[in-house]
Amino acid sequence: MLRASLLVVAVFCQVSAVSAQEATSGSETGALSEQRILHVKPRYYRWHVDVGEEWLEKNTGYACLEWDIPMSQAALVLVDVWDRHYLKEPEDRAERIIQETIRPLLKTCRTAGLQIIHAPSPSQAQKCAAWVGREKQKELPAGAPIPKTASVSAKPWPPAQFRGKSGPYAKYARPAEPMASDRLRILKGLCLHPDVQPEGADVVVATGQELHEFCRDRGILFLFYLGFNTNMCILQRDYGTMAMHTRGYEIIVVRDCTTGMESFETQDGLWQTRGAILFLEMNRKYSILSKELLAGLPKQD
Repeated sequence: MLRASLLVVAVFCQVSAVSAQEATSGSETGALSEQRILHVKPRYYRWHVDVGEEWLEKNTGYACLEWDIPMSQAALVLVDVWDRHYLKEPEDRAERIIQETIRPLLKTCRTAGLQIIHAPSPSQAQKCAAWVGREKQKELPAGAPIPKTASVSAKPWPPAQFRGKSGPYAKYARPAEPMASDRLRILKGLCLHPDVQPEGADVVVATGQELHEFCRDRGILFLFYLGFNTNMCILQRDYGTMAMHTRGYEIIVVRDCTTGMESFETQDGLWQTRGAILFLEMNRKYSILSKELLAGLPKQD
């Protein structure tokens, strides 16, 4: 009799556990279905060959994933979208991209509720009303610089003179450019592009730490990048693709919303731009076209 009772209790507990699991699963599915989802197919470059193929570079190629991202976990990061460039060709390319691709993309993304984050350099960010670091800055003495993350080493290394190529290390510096002052003249008064200003719920960040803190507080994990220049600031800023990937974020560059600074050897095919995007795709980051991002936004009611 006791054995039969224990068996009944065991069966009841098992059924109850299954029912609870199904209820939990159902509630999670329901919660997911209630979320607004961004559906994208990020592209990357495979350092692998297909089964049966020889291990040759020519047998490697692109592949795409399929991601359903909660809109609350994604943001569009605009890097250094300024009003000018000191080189004519990058300025012309950037202006065309801004007018034909970035502006329509921003309008639709804002309407869909995708978080927009402007990252225009520290000096530019501090001028914006939407700068997320304004409250912290108010707590500092007037004119104090933006606080930087503390160094893990008490003694800077390499030495400051070596980094600045001064003192005994001046002999390793590049020669002064005769047109440097003219470049500064062209860039004097540099500001955010007049057609790509912060609006509505947009925010502005000055540093990678500010971008990280904002994303952490909002639960953002996926960063879609656009802006200029692909092979410079998009890659190397502390709020750029490389640094933020190191922090653990998924990085997707919108490849038709960016251009790089080319050389006389690469300008004909925009090989610096294409190479920078490929570098990201080959190193655990992704790319997407603006039309693909637009198509993946949740439909408006």
